[in-house]
Amino acid sequence: MSMLKGANLPVQAQAVRVELGWRSGPGVPDVDASALLLVSGKVRSDADFVFYNQPAHASGAVRHEGKKTGADGVTDTLAVDLARVEPAVERIVLAASADGGSFGRVPGLRVRVLDATSGAEIARYESQDATVETAFLLGELYRRQGSWKFRAVGQGYGSGLAGLATDFGISVDDEPAPRTAPVPPASVPPAPVRPASVRSEPVRPEPVRPTRPAAPPAPPVSAPAAPAPVRLSKVTLTKDAPSVSLAKQGGTSGAMRVNLNWQMRKQFRGWGAKLGRAVANHSDLDLDLCALYELSDGRKGVVQALGNAFGALHQPPYIHLDGDDRTGAVSSGENLTINLDHRDRLRRIVIFVTIYEGARSFADLDATVTLQPQHGAPIDFALGECTVPSTVCSLALITNTGSDLVVQREARFLVPERGVSPQRTIDYAYGWGMNWTPGRK
Repeated sequence: MSMLKGANLPVQAQAVRVELGWRSGPGVPDVDASALLLVSGKVRSDADFVFYNQPAHASGAVRHEGKKTGADGVTDTLAVDLARVEPAVERIVLAASADGGSFGRVPGLRVRVLDATSGAEIARYESQDATVETAFLLGELYRRQGSWKFRAVGQGYGSGLAGLATDFGISVDDEPAPRTAPVPPASVPPAPVRPASVRSEPVRPEPVRPTRPAAPPAPPVSAPAAPAPVRLSKVTLTKDAPSVSLAKQGGTSGAMRVNLNWQMRKQFRGWGAKLGRAVANHSDLDLDLCALYELSDGRKGVVQALGNAFGALHQPPYIHLDGDDRTGAVSSGENLTINLDHRDRLRRIVIFVTIYEGARSFADLDATVTLQPQHGAPIDFALGECTVPSTVCSLALITNTGSDLVVQREARFLVPERGVSPQRTIDYAYGWGMNWTPGRK
């Protein structure tokens, strides 16, 4: 039963999962969950704000686990370990923000608090009166006489996540900082570049008469640099808007993490239902995140767990596979990291996923792909439903245009021909032209 606004319930579990849920559909804005850890009604610093761009609190007590799509709609989940919440923290505010519209267009908006161990529902609050709000404070976990309780709040904000966060003491910058090249001092001309084949004689310094060393100057006293404000910007790729420029997002340097997070649907539809069996409902389902790469010098290859081809981050191919999730149950999922500091060495990358074992198809699989540049807005998209007997799916294509890196949402479920491997199928689809041999983990 849904709680009334203002009602509260005791929370006896040591750890809980907070599920923000809604029903998706045409014209429905995307929704994001966030949490603010409060002391005397305010955050102590921007680090007390947990959301998609800052997914874990330093204490480990609160984590943003990300979105899942199921039979009942979409959920965005926060994990809260109440036993690890610092004693100074009195309240944990549970908020929602709408991206691309107001909450009046979001059906079935609700928040559930679940026992993290048993999965039992502790509390539920369903919002019934949303109109023009773009952010909502749905509920809060708070201390009372040494125990934790949950209160249904239901307070809306017309100023979005930025307005809500600012009210609790967060400094927000929703625009990327301008990137400017450092300017050398005017008195020091740049050194001439010598051709590699030319050798110069060493310059012998003139003899210098020793003198009494001068006292070292006192180090300048400077005020500590102010922390950078929190950035709320993000990009969601869709069929209608499938690509984005990394340069425009300020994300063309540092490391970019590519994450695949997935789960099985509870009800089976499409190709799997026609077979009359849950073709992908296996506890041993093993998905592999992979990448085909082509470097600027023409070299090509693959990064994947198969054959232990994990790649390297600081030497070619500047791509490294750093995770192998066999269950899809953890937020870290499957991960690749791309070194954007060497973007000029990269010509194109196809990120794809294969079924290594445990299922015959991607049917009834829900997956979300997130690309998180170190210095730019996160880019995410959902794969959608697979309706063909596919064992390989291309996720994204990253192309170097010469002045920019462009990320293209692919979400293509491919069906290998009889006797053709998933890797060779991706190769054919994108014209890589590599020779393939059998391999194993």
